[in-house]
Amino acid sequence: MRKSRLFLMALFLLLVVLSGVSLAGDKALRVTNEMIYEKLLEMEKRQAVLEAQFREFKESVDKRFEQVDRRFEELREDMNKRFEELRADTNKRFEQVNKRFEELRADMNKRFEEQLFFMKVLAAIFTSLVVAVIAFAWWDRRTIIRKAQEETVAYLEREGKLRSLIEALRELAKADKRLAEILRHYGLL
Repeated sequence: MRKSRLFLMALFLLLVVLSGVSLAGDKALRVTNEMIYEKLLEMEKRQAVLEAQFREFKESVDKRFEQVDRRFEELREDMNKRFEELRADTNKRFEQVNKRFEELRADMNKRFEEQLFFMKVLAAIFTSLVVAVIAFAWWDRRTIIRKAQEETVAYLEREGKLRSLIEALRELAKADKRLAEILRHYGLL
């Protein structure tokens, strides 16, 4: 149907062109049915050649598209394969990093426990030293006070002036009742 329309249009155009030439007054050129028929046959041959070329072109374009589709499919499969490899490699690296973190945490816990033990030992030593220093200070103070008392008593007995003073006050208290009361109050009479 398409060919017949194309054929009719070509025939109509040819007739219009030929009639225009004959109307123009050129009597030397006479168009015959045979000439028209030959021209139409020539046009059909050209049209057949063009259609064959178009079919070849269409087939080559279709083949090229199929090649492109195959190439895209290959690329997609290659990209999927690479992505899977990359994902596997990434997962492996993450597992290695996690393992390293676990090792570091275990190492840090071990070091912390060692340092904690060392700190406990230091705290025990420091506590022992503080207790020893306090005990020594208490013992030393008692010793010093006792020695000071003994030295004071010895000094007072040696010098004897205080004893003489107390004896003198006792003698005076025999005559003075108020002084006697004061000395009794302090335990000197």
